[in-house]
Amino acid sequence: SPNSRAYSLVDSSQVSTFLISILLIVYGSFRSLNMDFENQDKEKDNSSAAGSFNGNSTNNSIQTIDSTQALFLPIGASVSLLVMFFFFDSVQVVFTICTAVLATIAFAFLLLPMCQYLTRPCSPQNKISFGCCGRFTAAELLSFSLSVMLVLIWVLTGHWLLMDALAMGLCVAMIAFVRLPSLKVSCLLLSGLLIYDVFWVFFSAYIFNSNVMVKVATQPADNPLDVLSRKLHLGPNVGRDVPRLSLPGKLVFPSSTGSHFSMLGIGDIVMPGLLLCFVLRYDNYKKQANSDSCGAPGPGNISGRMQKVSYFHCTLIGYFVGLLTATVASRIHRAAQPALLYLVPFTLLPLLTMAYLKGDLRRMWSEPFHSKSSSSRFLEV
Repeated sequence: SPNSRAYSLVDSSQVSTFLISILLIVYGSFRSLNMDFENQDKEKDNSSAAGSFNGNSTNNSIQTIDSTQALFLPIGASVSLLVMFFFFDSVQVVFTICTAVLATIAFAFLLLPMCQYLTRPCSPQNKISFGCCGRFTAAELLSFSLSVMLVLIWVLTGHWLLMDALAMGLCVAMIAFVRLPSLKVSCLLLSGLLIYDVFWVFFSAYIFNSNVMVKVATQPADNPLDVLSRKLHLGPNVGRDVPRLSLPGKLVFPSSTGSHFSMLGIGDIVMPGLLLCFVLRYDNYKKQANSDSCGAPGPGNISGRMQKVSYFHCTLIGYFVGLLTATVASRIHRAAQPALLYLVPFTLLPLLTMAYLKGDLRRMWSEPFHSKSSSSRFLEV
């Protein structure tokens, strides 16, 4: 009964969403940190070979968000949301194909460590040349082949589990390849996205007579195979039995009764995940700096036990509490909730408080990875 208050505030679908989102953030953050270590090793090898070190050398595949991009990203997201809302029928096929291509690359990145483990005993790590396409290892070829196979099965079946797998790949890849350089940029980005999320969930219906965020997130797209068969006039039985596709911009899990799905947008995983990735990198940087300074003590106004609490664990706990609060609010109000309304305060406020108590707030706010030392070990990667 809708008027009954004796219902569970969290069911199995929400529990699955909690666990998967936290695992994706943790895994993506550590993949990002591992990429930093690999880049540092490559830079050291190159500097040894060349006899000099270039402190500005970075991995071109990594994108660092600056303050201007952080301010304009919510505006760009709003424009994209309106385009999908008003012109979805016109751009759905192109958007589906682009999403499938990105999901293929992202899921191949997700599978790469497993494929490297499987191919290590039986094949060397030498790269195979494919002409203008580049050079790839056997593990990279295997992960890409498996990813293409999964995307093709998803296009043919439209199963929610395969869509979730592709969404997981997108989450991990975005967390691993995008960087927040400072706490200032993190606050600008997350605050802007909080306003964006609240506006399009709570107030868009008053302007557009529909909840723009929910409609775009839940609207299925025509299957490209169906569109292709109609364009080429292949006959009524060719490509017409494929389902419409729910695009992998979200994680969905069915409830135990199968009556509904629990949904969480990948932006609600990726954006807090970028903050978690930032604090994990800072924890590692600070640990290295303290080890080089022979275990110098922290500020005198903070206990040694507090100094041992990492920013990563503090922010991760805040993310879990925020996600739990968003879920409870959604179940109580029986309506979609902007998850960032709960996730941003529960992650940023504990982080800012702990940074102030530890005396790291000024350092983390601007250029936290810049070292006065000439050692290349502490240069931003």
